Amino acid sequence: MLNATERFTSMALSNQIVFFDTTLRDGEQSPGCTMHPSEKLRMAHQLAALGVDIIEAGFAIASHGDAESVRAIAKEVGVSDQAPRIASLARCKREDIEAAARAVEPARKNRIHTFLATSDLHLEAKLRMTRAQAIDQVGECVRLARTYTDNVEFSTEDGTRSDIDFLIQMVNVAVDAGATTINIPDTVGYTTPAEYKALFEKVRANVPKADDIIFSTHCHDDLGMAVANCLAGVEGGARQVECTINGIGERAGNAALEEIAAALATRHDRYPYTSNIKMTELYPTSQLLGEIISFQCSPNKAVVGKNAFAHESGIHQHGVLANPLTYEIMTPASVGFTGQNIVLGKHSGRRALEHRLTELGHKLSKPELDAVYTRFTELADRKKSIYDQDILALLHEPLAEVVNVP
Repeated sequence: MLNATERFTSMALSNQIVFFDTTLRDGEQSPGCTMHPSEKLRMAHQLAALGVDIIEAGFAIASHGDAESVRAIAKEVGVSDQAPRIASLARCKREDIEAAARAVEPARKNRIHTFLATSDLHLEAKLRMTRAQAIDQVGECVRLARTYTDNVEFSTEDGTRSDIDFLIQMVNVAVDAGATTINIPDTVGYTTPAEYKALFEKVRANVPKADDIIFSTHCHDDLGMAVANCLAGVEGGARQVECTINGIGERAGNAALEEIAAALATRHDRYPYTSNIKMTELYPTSQLLGEIISFQCSPNKAVVGKNAFAHESGIHQHGVLANPLTYEIMTPASVGFTGQNIVLGKHSGRRALEHRLTELGHKLSKPELDAVYTRFTELADRKKSIYDQDILALLHEPLAEVVNVP
């Protein structure tokens, strides 16, 4: 049986990627994404079914409701050895850490996630704090957190805009104080993949105990590079990825869990890593979140958008019907999608129309198909959405009686 230090060392040196889901904390901070306690609990159960390793259930000090939500998730979702680890965020303040400890205490496996800014911009403009004061505060607070749990994460807020030597100094202080995971966030979505990879490589090379801890990514999407940066961080030695369902989060959002998971699964040749994510739960999880926060992700959202596997172009439809690999690098079923992926519209060809008619129970001869297809194109030019009843009506009624348009 491995002790705690041996387990962390084993994971830090392995190809296992730890998925840290912060949908219920960083994601919920996104305008319009607030969740009631019962909704957070329902979402946490689904995140557990998805296979995430750690659920950041909230920010316990933020409000009584948030603290109760974290505690409820810890008591109901985090009760077994197989359950995800339940975490609460805490600033590097005694009252925050004590509140987080109380909230996550019922979980079989828990974590206190504490943070402090490392960029001079944040230290001076926001915290009114010197570097020396920050160093002292981090050491004190990480040591305090370790009195409540043996699993403590420390995050260097605004890490990608920090002086690298000071960042490394801060990381070493946190590790010496007992942090078991070190997160270097791209808090404002500023970095690029090459920079982020190099950052992890340099920090790891200058932290003597680097192999005894897990390094983590946390990327925002302000420049549209959150997922790319996250994967670059993994290449640089990170073994935990912090992400959210549908990429929700502050401003432009966080790295999307489903996109990271799909990249690891689809491009295993480029990213030879493993995880506990159950891929077929990606789409159901995305749909549940959309239901809870009352808006779904964009139709063209990668992996889980309703158009992610949809084809309207006749050329694409013909290829997909002949062999899905022509235009699909993943199967819809592989991510839990069960809807219709051939969409009939003005760009569709005969092959797609014939396929749908066959599915509806109508096998037509070539002359019959040609006649129906001509009427279909006339209809599609005048009606944006074509439904099955429209297609069936084309078999029997003239166009003027099929669609009532001005």
